[in-house]
Amino acid sequence: MKDKISNQPGSWLQKDFLLKNQTARTLFHDFAALMPIIDYHNHLSPQQIAEDSCFQNLTQAWLYGDHYKWRAMRTNGIAEKYCTGDASDFEKFEQWAATVPYTLRNPLYHWTHLELQRYFDITETLSPATAKKIYSECSEKLQSKEYSIRNLLRKMNVKILCTTDDPVDSLEYHKQIKKDGFEIKILPAFRPDKAMDIDNNALFNQYINKLESVANVSIHSFEDYLNTLKSRHDFFAANGCCVSDHGLSEIYADDYTEKEIISIFIKARSGNELTAEEKRKFKSAMLVLFAQWDCEKGWVQQYHLGALRNNNSRMMQQLGADTGWDSIGDFKYGQSLAKFLNKLDSKNKLARTIIYNLNPADNAMMATMIGNFNDGSIAAKVQWGAAWWFMDQKDGIKQHLDVLSNMGLLSRFVGMLTDSRSFLSFPRHEYFRRILCNTFGEEIENGELPNDMEWIGKIVQDICYTNTKKYFGW
Repeated sequence: MKDKISNQPGSWLQKDFLLKNQTARTLFHDFAALMPIIDYHNHLSPQQIAEDSCFQNLTQAWLYGDHYKWRAMRTNGIAEKYCTGDASDFEKFEQWAATVPYTLRNPLYHWTHLELQRYFDITETLSPATAKKIYSECSEKLQSKEYSIRNLLRKMNVKILCTTDDPVDSLEYHKQIKKDGFEIKILPAFRPDKAMDIDNNALFNQYINKLESVANVSIHSFEDYLNTLKSRHDFFAANGCCVSDHGLSEIYADDYTEKEIISIFIKARSGNELTAEEKRKFKSAMLVLFAQWDCEKGWVQQYHLGALRNNNSRMMQQLGADTGWDSIGDFKYGQSLAKFLNKLDSKNKLARTIIYNLNPADNAMMATMIGNFNDGSIAAKVQWGAAWWFMDQKDGIKQHLDVLSNMGLLSRFVGMLTDSRSFLSFPRHEYFRRILCNTFGEEIENGELPNDMEWIGKIVQDICYTNTKKYFGW
């Protein structure tokens, strides 16, 4: 992650980008930049890693599946054919290049040019005038073995990453990667959201049918259902999984009885419509069961909360989920979150837990909630996860660092992750590290913290890498 350009008068994105004083620069260049990357939550394709494929052009590497860019392009008046449609790859790139100059002060502007620099040694700004040259140069490199998927990960000094995988996944590509002896550890993460999503009976029953097929069993009862899901949980563990993840609008912690959940399951399997209360109870029960299994195996569980998803029904029907029609939600889930964590803690079933919020209005609640369940068994057993999605920009990261510092222990934080679908997204770790170092650097030079570079340098390295390694047991 060392910088490839030096400071030049009048240029931007220089070696000391975002580092506003000498102390911050020392912390970054002598401490943070030296640390490898652990990316413990992303949506990268294990198939592409297993096949060690090469992208044919920059559009494939940059624009396929990237709803961040699609949203910006749409806002800039670019037609859908250039985002998810049938325009050629170069035509799509041209429209992205035409959009980039209008992304000033959006994190996409920084990320775009950091990625051009770190992967391709390109220091020019992307615009319609430079689009053809940059596309050609980057595409030529991407087609070479030096820029294969695995080599892109090596370029960024990635040591461990966790993909996001449904319980019905065969994990065949994870098995292949391990068999190949690839030195970067690629681990699956268990994400059973579809197994508890009972909002739509038809989709829920389709999922159960798929689960039956994958597990080669027949599911006639709720007990059968749990046993099959538990067998998948065991299968994931046998293939190196030690992390689970949920992406939920809110946490569910309604009271229920076992008899009620069995009845709800039967009702859903019969195709009968469920009430809103029944849906919440079922989700609450499944969340507890999954969390107990995680605890039994010593896994780390993650909860991403607060997204208001699929707001544009027309485009959802046309393109499906995860195509750029989500926003920050205003859910009130503080009491439910406390109740959920307390239920597990009271039975000594609370695993190491990372909780992420999308709405910055929930920052203080999150930062104080984690302290309720840190019991001294390990350092920061319950973590407030990194600024996520719409919040993983300069202001959002700084706010997260400040609130966590004020109400918890920033020094025990497990740091950044990409949450990305792009193999070119890893400079986001550098972006975070620069903001972190500048935060410490400014307070040291203001006399608010001691000028103890050995100790604070260690804390920086802990946040960037060592805390994560210890927390996950890697």
